[in-house]
Amino acid sequence: MHILNELAARLSGVASLLLLLGLFILLRFIVLHAGRLLWETARRVYNRVSKHGIWDRTEGFLDELRQRYPRFLGFLDARFTPRRFSGLPLTLLFLAAAYIAGLSLELLDEVLEANEIVVMDQAVNQALAAWRSPTAVLVFTWITNLGSTETLTAVSIVSTGFLFAHRRVAYVPPLWLCIAGSQLTTWAGKYAIAKPRPEFIVGVEAFSPSFPSAHATGAAAVYGFIAYILVRDMINSTRRFEIGYWTMVLVLLIAFSRVFLSVHFLSDVTAGLIVGGFWLLVGVATAELLARREHGASK
Repeated sequence: MHILNELAARLSGVASLLLLLGLFILLRFIVLHAGRLLWETARRVYNRVSKHGIWDRTEGFLDELRQRYPRFLGFLDARFTPRRFSGLPLTLLFLAAAYIAGLSLELLDEVLEANEIVVMDQAVNQALAAWRSPTAVLVFTWITNLGSTETLTAVSIVSTGFLFAHRRVAYVPPLWLCIAGSQLTTWAGKYAIAKPRPEFIVGVEAFSPSFPSAHATGAAAVYGFIAYILVRDMINSTRRFEIGYWTMVLVLLIAFSRVFLSVHFLSDVTAGLIVGGFWLLVGVATAELLARREHGASK
């Protein structure tokens, strides 16, 4: 009977993992087709607006404003021009980073003061108890190691070697900025907040404070930046989507593994993903500025 129960537990673990993989594959098709639909809709709207001459009238109105307020409109043109990275792309990255920083501070305030977050964390941890079969624990233990500081450092070292070999040196400093910034921010936050971890129940242990998750932070920053390097100069949009999507899946699996293995609460990994996203944007902005400076110097 014990053998049958153990076999059933292992089969249920395999089934749950296959179900999770199937959900990610289904989500891939949904996101891909939804993105194509949104792109086609946006293109049609743009064409209709252009046919009615709205852009021409808007441009005439902006010309009048430029004559009245040349300095102010010049500043706005410099910030919102899509022709230079220091214009609209950098502005959007700055706004996104500021928004992510605000989210992180809001979540920190909720963690420190709101009982609802504590209740939710405990409820999620207890809900996963029924799914923690030996097979699932083994798989997620392997996945969680992909987000360890040792693994991320090794990945960054190997990536640095490839970047030097392919003469893409401009991406090396931003890559190490991502891993150093994400880890320093996370470990400083851990000991400043000193939030206790959940009870260890599957044999996986950690001894540092819980909030935020260093695995989630580092995975989002480092794997996200490597994905950005891969897709930046790639022409095929389908390949760019596949790399971006499956990198996101990897990062989410690493974050989820920390909750599944009961070494972090949901709020810990959520904060980790937010902080990692912030450093990813900082790394991308730095890389683009360095790449354009290097390109300009080579002319």
